[in-house]
Amino acid sequence: MRFELVMSALLAGLFLTASVFAEVKTETVVYQDGDLKLEGFVAYDSDLVDEANGKAPGVLIVHQWMGLTDYEKRRCRELAALGYVAFALDIYGQGIRPGNQGDASKQATIYKKDRALYRKRLNLGLEQLKSRPNVSGGSCGAIGYCFGGTGVLELARSGAEVEGVVSFHGGLDSPSPEDGKNIKAEILVCHGADDPFVPADDIKAFKKELEDAEVKYEMIVYPNAVHSFTQPMAGNDNSKGAAYNAEADKKSFEAMKSFFKRLLVAEK
Repeated sequence: MRFELVMSALLAGLFLTASVFAEVKTETVVYQDGDLKLEGFVAYDSDLVDEANGKAPGVLIVHQWMGLTDYEKRRCRELAALGYVAFALDIYGQGIRPGNQGDASKQATIYKKDRALYRKRLNLGLEQLKSRPNVSGGSCGAIGYCFGGTGVLELARSGAEVEGVVSFHGGLDSPSPEDGKNIKAEILVCHGADDPFVPADDIKAFKKELEDAEVKYEMIVYPNAVHSFTQPMAGNDNSKGAAYNAEADKKSFEAMKSFFKRLLVAEK
């Protein structure tokens, strides 16, 4: 009897998961930066986003330092189930997917040292999202994780036309404070209170940049959370400085949902 109950619960869970993503369509998107091929990923719910329902808001996803992985693809599907067209861009290039943290650090450092190149790749991804036929180009947002959390802030600093950006456990430095004046987007920062990789001086400089430029922003700090708190693959050992925190993951996702529900509007 107990076995039957367990199996029924598992089947019900599988059915629910399947039904949530039943109409989500996905597609690999290859695009270019000059001669370099980039490979992104798009997802949308065909029941919620079609010609009859009009165009939907778009959400750009900027990957963490391991490159575009199944993690970002899952986030695309989750956003698609909410009624958005979600596009996960590619900063590194087709086939460049670091296999370890050392290689990931080398790749990420290239773009952190060359913010102009970083911003170029970010905006190429945004162009791909806005060019989708079912996207309301004037109603787009962006989210990013870790390296990608830094990325969405750089996208905003580039002057990109996005309504809002959400940084999840991203870097919060302020390398060019004067660029704050270019920001047109509203900003939400979801940050781990115990994140050892984001110095207090960086946070202070970041806030000053936004406040001097009169940028509307909110920073939510999650207790007992360190770096990578939204990523199960980070493990659960806070002493390593990066670890998953289920509560912070859930709460930050809900904060993002409320943020975009207020800012992004579908066209009918």
